[in-house]
Amino acid sequence: MASTSSGATQPLPSSKSPALAFQVVAQQGRARSSRMTLPHYTAHTPMFMPVGTQGSVKGLTSQQLQDLDCHVILGNTYHLENRPGSGLVAEMGGLHGFINWPRGMLTDSGGFQMVSLLHLAEITEEGVNFQSPLDGSMMLLTPEQSMAIQNGLGADIIMALDDVVPTTAANPARFEEATHRTTRWIDRCIAAHSRPTEQNLFGIVQGGLDPRLREISMEQLIERDLPGYAIGGLAGGESKDDFWKVVAQCTAGLPPGKPRYVMGIGYPLDIVVCSALGADMYDSVYPTRTARFGVALVPEGVLKLKHAAFARDFRPLDPGCACAVCRRHSRAYLHNLVTRGIPSASILVTYHNIAYTQALTAAMRAAIEEQRFPDWVRNYLRTMFPKGDVPGWVRDAMVVAGISLEGVAGPLPEGRRPGSGAEGGAGMEADGVDE
Repeated sequence: MASTSSGATQPLPSSKSPALAFQVVAQQGRARSSRMTLPHYTAHTPMFMPVGTQGSVKGLTSQQLQDLDCHVILGNTYHLENRPGSGLVAEMGGLHGFINWPRGMLTDSGGFQMVSLLHLAEITEEGVNFQSPLDGSMMLLTPEQSMAIQNGLGADIIMALDDVVPTTAANPARFEEATHRTTRWIDRCIAAHSRPTEQNLFGIVQGGLDPRLREISMEQLIERDLPGYAIGGLAGGESKDDFWKVVAQCTAGLPPGKPRYVMGIGYPLDIVVCSALGADMYDSVYPTRTARFGVALVPEGVLKLKHAAFARDFRPLDPGCACAVCRRHSRAYLHNLVTRGIPSASILVTYHNIAYTQALTAAMRAAIEEQRFPDWVRNYLRTMFPKGDVPGWVRDAMVVAGISLEGVAGPLPEGRRPGSGAEGGAGMEADGVDE
């Protein structure tokens, strides 16, 4: 139950689908902590989902992912169908049996490859015709085929095939076409989905940066009463100012009792901002990929371990982190591994980075449930921006989220204003080939 301004209580939002039960357990402002009961696991949100493109998160075992308390991990429909094939995976009991993973699993639709492999793809009303980057063979991915592959893979959550256009594309007619095609394709996905009592089909809101198209897409998807909804088409190079406004519009417009998934988001600051705006789920290759370049996530931002400054730094990556890497190894040791190209370096930094994302989302859940989320956000931003130079887009987003940054953010530099988008674009975080 949630308290109203008059002191009365009202039920917190919830929903129940054949294969999913969703319950908001606490809310503060727009931020919420929820429980999402899936066929294989009850996931807690906000949550970050590591990406295992071809059925494995590089450098980590399924047991390590459990030890790090990952609730849901991802697989990629397009790449898994290329190798080893959904038929083989189905024979092994689906992805859960194939990779020995007892918790939640989500598979994307293959639609992202329209962007990442655009040079190899032709998009028509029927579907997407891909040329394999492996052997040059052609593969037609239709909504029906995407559903058939994902039904074989057996993930708890499967994504509808949508028509994805990079947000930086300068073609309004293409965004209009893609928005309405995404709706036509969701109807084909619903009709083709053969396991609705075992797998949850999420729709994906499209529309680029156009609020009108985003509203149309949301209205049409909500009419289909799906188990959950994703916000797609972001993390494609748009400004951060445009990014947060789309998230804010969609989280405000989507049903309050159903999960909201912002696709392709992995920068910790983005996760915090989106959670403050009312989103629940995130995924990205960023924490694992950046680890392979010797970059560790810490509360202050990142540590680039190749830098000579770490050669005699005997502190752990993050003194406040309880993961096995931080308990046992120093920055100096990891610097030595990274600079020499020793394979265990990427494994250890990957382990820490995933530990960081799970600790971050767990801390947000606790803060929301204990009704101290605004203070938590302010402390998080003080640590990341000790000089008070909180980016303008973050300040604007927090205004909409109802979180005051008084005493945290200093005045903007001369010539800058909140919401200017001058802090840079969200950046493409995945190329769909390598996690």
